[in-house]
Parts: sequence; structure tokens; C-alpha cells
Amino acid sequence: VPAETALYDLLGVSPTATEDDIKKAYRKKAREHHPNPDDPEAGQRFQEMAAAYEILVSAETREAYDRYGMEGMARGGAGGGFGPGVNPEDIFAELFGGMSFGFDFGGPGSRGPRRTKGQDSNIPYEVTLEDLYNGKTVKMNMEKEIVCGVCKGSGAKGSAKPKPCVKCDGKGWTIVTTALGAQRLGTHRAMCTECGGHGEKLREKDRCKKCKGSKTVKEKTRQEIYIERGMADRQRIVLAGAGDEEPGIPPGDVIFTLKTRPHESFERSGNDLLTTVHITLSEALLGFDRILLTHLDGRGVQVKSPPGKIIKPGDSIILRGEGMPHYKTPDHKGNLYVMLEIDMPEETWLKTVDTNALAALLPPKKTEMEPRPAVVDEVPFEESDIVDVRETPFPAGSNFFDHASGFQFGEGDEGDWEDDEDEDDGAEPECRPQ
Repeated sequence: VPAETALYDLLGVSPTATEDDIKKAYRKKAREHHPNPDDPEAGQRFQEMAAAYEILVSAETREAYDRYGMEGMARGGAGGGFGPGVNPEDIFAELFGGMSFGFDFGGPGSRGPRRTKGQDSNIPYEVTLEDLYNGKTVKMNMEKEIVCGVCKGSGAKGSAKPKPCVKCDGKGWTIVTTALGAQRLGTHRAMCTECGGHGEKLREKDRCKKCKGSKTVKEKTRQEIYIERGMADRQRIVLAGAGDEEPGIPPGDVIFTLKTRPHESFERSGNDLLTTVHITLSEALLGFDRILLTHLDGRGVQVKSPPGKIIKPGDSIILRGEGMPHYKTPDHKGNLYVMLEIDMPEETWLKTVDTNALAALLPPKKTEMEPRPAVVDEVPFEESDIVDVRETPFPAGSNFFDHASGFQFGEGDEGDWEDDEDEDDGAEPECRPQ
């Protein structure tokens, strides 16, 4: 019988489980409890399971755990997986980058694994495509925790010292029994709620008057971030050491994650841009020479079509060097792809022209089908909305309207683009259908 079953309980397996059983259980648990930024406890649960898996998947450390438990391993008992004189907290810090697992390894003075720095603060920051094209400096007021200047981070008043926690006897953890089934109980260690896992606490009268024993106080700061030209959606801006302070370790970082708002005119794919411009039927047939669009920096972009070029529905053009600036080398830019959409004239225009003269100028109508089918039914003309057809519940991937004539930026064969080069910057398209 194992000395304790806390790690087995974490993974939901029996102490007699095979190595394959442990691997399958860990994969299942990892999927269920993958760190969620909206759940502050999810990261700790995930780390605890990872630590349990590292011990139980190895025959050597599993045997030591079964014989001596976590406390026996920490003290380097005979056959102990960590060996005498080796602090298991350091082993876990090395394996998992100094992250906190919530385990207490026992031994004198042990209060849980050591962390190499304070917690990072992750802040989403919304930006426009104009911000990413032109660059932007942002100043903001923030609040952070700093080490109390009165008690120097001890939390105590004067020379007062904390006393061992009565509830956990100074260990920082308590044994909790949980029901795993109809007739099965499991035990595991849980952080002491009285002392917060520290194993000691200050009496009310001995606490620092400024921080009330919490060791830190809030301070307002003013931070400045620079959004560089060409930065991408979900890119991070890290202010090293600007996070909350804790006694005895360097402060964490403040990390801003950029979130790009949808733009009404442009879409982005890596360093390239896509937009749609409407032209008249006259411009499609006879050409154009005008300002087609206003760019993200406010410039008007004038384009002249080649003489004798007829623009057909679905045609696109490429304006090289008019895309997004390259990050860190903003003098280099991607390309701007322009979809040309032809606006047909209104019916009222048709009433103002000589239709016979117009017919003589336009290409001839199609002739009757040859050979003529044996049976011909005359069907009434009726207008409809293609959206009604698109709502038909076709199986995934078989909606022919999405593939036969629809154009999706960044998808399809290279032939979908006009005058395109064989370029692949590895960026995934981030586009929305217009």
C-alpha cells in the first residue's frame, strides 16, 4: 500500500495503475484542465497534474513516492527519488520553469516551491489597423503592488515575528479526505486556508499598520507603451519588471496583448492588405484614372488603368509596396490587393438613352442555343436573393456557392491572384468576408 495517494488522486488513477494508464489519464486531465486565462485556478491545477505525472510516469520516482511519500522523498530516504541533500523544489523549478505547483515537499523550513520572479500581469489592448500601420504611443495610468516601505516586506510591526500556524502545525498544508467512489476514499494535501500555505501567521496586534500584514501596498503608476509599425494581431508588448512586487523575488512583467478591431475597408493577411473598390460600367469598359481609395495613413492612392484594358467582374489588381509595413523594417511594405467591383447603372439611366443606338454599340447578344432541345418550357423571370440559397444546410465543405465563384483572400490556388509573386511569409490569413 503506498505511503500516500495524493498524486494518484490528482490524475484519477489507482495506485496499481500501469504506466500506460497514467499516460492516458494525464492526457485526459490535461485536456480538461488546460490553463484558462479566465480561471486563475486553472493554471495551478494544470501544473499540479503535470508535476504528479512527472513523478508517477518514472519507475524510479514512483517507487520512492510509494514507499516514502512526498515528505520521505524530500528528506532523501533510502531509495528516495531525489537523493539525499537535493531539494526537490529545485528539481521542480528546473523542470517547469520555476512555476508554482501548490505542493509542499515537507522538510524543515519548506513552504512550497521557490519562484524565480513575481506573477506576470496580462492585459489585452485593443488597437485599430491604422495604429498598426502608422505606429502609436500610448500612456496609461495603472495600479500595482509594491513592497511596503514601512515594514520592508515583513508584514510585521517593529521586531515582531510570525508564529507557527495552529491549524497546520506550521507545515502550510492539511490532509483532506475526498470520496472517489461508493466505497473508496482518497487523501491529498491542500494548502492551509488559515495561513495561506506559509505555515506561519502574524497576530493582529503585530501586523504592520500600513500594509495590515499583507507585506505589499498598492501604488499608482504611469506606463507607456509604443505600438511599432507593422506589429501583428495578438503580438505581445512586454514591460519587464513592471508587474506586482513581492518580498524576496524580482517583480513580474506587464504584458500587453494587441487585439485588432475589424476595419470597415481593409483586411490584413501578414504584411499584405485587401480592399474592395467600386468602379462604374464606363470605367470597366473605357478605363479610369482617378483616386481609387484613401489609405490607412490618409493618403489618396491614384491609379490609372492601361489603355484598352477591359475590367471584368471579379478582376483584381495589385499595388506593390502599398501593404502593411514590415515589423522592425517599416520602410519595406507588403502589397495591397484591390478587388474591383463593377456597379451596373440604375434602370432609370436606361430610360434616358437610345436603347437601339446603345445596342448597336454593345457586343451582340448571344444567339439561340444550337441544337435546339426537343422540348422547351418558358419559365417566368423572377428576382431573388442569393442569401436565401446560401442558407441551405449543405454538408460542411460542399456548399458550391462558396467555391465556384466566391473569392476568399488568402485561400485557393496561386491562379486566384493577378500578377502575384511566389511569396510565403508563413502568416495565416486573418480576413473576414465582406
